[in-house]
Amino acid sequence: MDARSWRAGCCCLLLLALAGSPRSEGMQSCEEVRKLFQWRLVGAVKGLPDSPRAGSDLQVCVSKKPTCCSRRMEERYQIAARQDMQQVLQTSSSTLKFLISRNAAAFQETLETLIRQAENYTSILFCNTYRNMALEATASVQELFTDVGLYLFGADINPDEFVNRFFDSLFPLVYNHLINPGVTDSSLEYSECIRMARRDVRPFGNIPKRVMGQMGRSLLPSRTFLQALNLGIEVINTTDHLHFSKECSKALLRMQYCPHCQGLILSKPCMGYCLNVVRGCLAHTAELNPHWHAYIRSLEELSDAMHGTYDIEHVLLNFHVLVNDAVMQAHLDGQKLSEQVSKICGRPIRTATQSPRCSFDGSKEKHGMKISPRNDEETLANGRKEFINSLRLYRTFYGGLADELCVNELAAADGLPCWNGEDIVKSYTERVVGSGLKAQSGNPEVKVKGTDPVINQIIDKLKHVIQLLQGRSPKPDKWELQMGSGGGMVEQVSGDCDDEDGCGGSGSGEVKRTLKITDWLPEEMNLSDVKQIHQTGGGSTLDTTAAGCSAATETTAFILMGVVMLLPWLW
Repeated sequence: MDARSWRAGCCCLLLLALAGSPRSEGMQSCEEVRKLFQWRLVGAVKGLPDSPRAGSDLQVCVSKKPTCCSRRMEERYQIAARQDMQQVLQTSSSTLKFLISRNAAAFQETLETLIRQAENYTSILFCNTYRNMALEATASVQELFTDVGLYLFGADINPDEFVNRFFDSLFPLVYNHLINPGVTDSSLEYSECIRMARRDVRPFGNIPKRVMGQMGRSLLPSRTFLQALNLGIEVINTTDHLHFSKECSKALLRMQYCPHCQGLILSKPCMGYCLNVVRGCLAHTAELNPHWHAYIRSLEELSDAMHGTYDIEHVLLNFHVLVNDAVMQAHLDGQKLSEQVSKICGRPIRTATQSPRCSFDGSKEKHGMKISPRNDEETLANGRKEFINSLRLYRTFYGGLADELCVNELAAADGLPCWNGEDIVKSYTERVVGSGLKAQSGNPEVKVKGTDPVINQIIDKLKHVIQLLQGRSPKPDKWELQMGSGGGMVEQVSGDCDDEDGCGGSGSGEVKRTLKITDWLPEEMNLSDVKQIHQTGGGSTLDTTAAGCSAATETTAFILMGVVMLLPWLW
């Protein structure tokens, strides 16, 4: 039973059961205390006093007045006091926990969507522009984006390695279908030789290095951001289930339930008294405050810096443009590459075969999906910004946690009679200490000793993730995106970046009208599911008809450009 239900139940029972004052003077019976105790602890308990008695056996709720508590009741009350405190802690942190967990799930879901969209874009490129190699490229495209997802969600793999593997596997396809075209079937050994030669002959120029740079700059911050959100949830889960010391448990018992022993069932602790007890119990938790504050600030700095080539949405949804540039460059340098490959691998023995082409299942014609231009309010960056703005409100959460519990949950309102640990008084007269370990040396209610290893472990984890967040935050003024001539995006950079790092425009232009990140693509995708993009007056639509892959006039702008440039060599 949670603390709120307990309080509501108490009020209902007492309003019905108590006819007189809640004070202990003249208390003749323990009936109301017994009823409340049995209700709170669910079920009858033998040995409860029927009338007030001397409490010589009590250890915490000691009083000169007669008491309605036994030693056994005191022990049960102490357990209940700890449970009540854990409940109010969980209630207090529930909004913060939901904020982080909801956004962590949404962030991961959005990344998964972006990966599927980028994979779909790349498959569309091969289907519409390089149909002869489309089916052969499917496995490489799927493997690349599977690796992207694994890396983002924590797998110990290297982005440079999976980018290199993709371009290694792409070169034999480009060589056999574009550089040395024809209906051919070169041996596996020869294709492997071409694949191994890719890094020496550099058919794609600096584009693989550029892709590695963009992938590294965008994937790692997103991976770190997601890991940091998961740690935030772990911190809250840890503080929601604190192990209270014996001194704290006794202080909570004295504050919450010792008044019951004197018949003061409706009493609440004085504000100053409550602050001393709860600040003492949460002294170690308060030590999280500066680290929690730095954690939120570091999340904000990283989120602000994730734009341009650091924006995973920008990078993934424009990956197919760089793939197209790479294939076009290899095609333009075809004669030179053919000579280089011949020197390394020799000439293949060719046999006439029919190359498999991109195909569609006519039964899926009705499965087209509407794709709208990206709404600025629905981008990944705007989602992060809204989350950070909400999270910023909780920067001092752990520093003010004890005060929040007393003000909102536990203590009596100002000006009302209250419990000071011994009796009902007008006000609490002891010194009220501050928050944190150092302030507890003068706490009159709770003795705080040593450190809490669990809290120390959480602090160490926060320090580590703060270092990661700060290490993944690029300088905001280093990278910026500007509009280039012709409407393309040109990446400008200062410092030690060169063309091979991807600091120049691609020449093909990048996708400016990207998918809304909330639009989902099919869970499973193969080339029979690949959809053609048609530009319409009201937006863009995806089509699954066979005509989508046969009419060049219905392809996107970048596909038209590729086809026009390829025609002289194909004919």
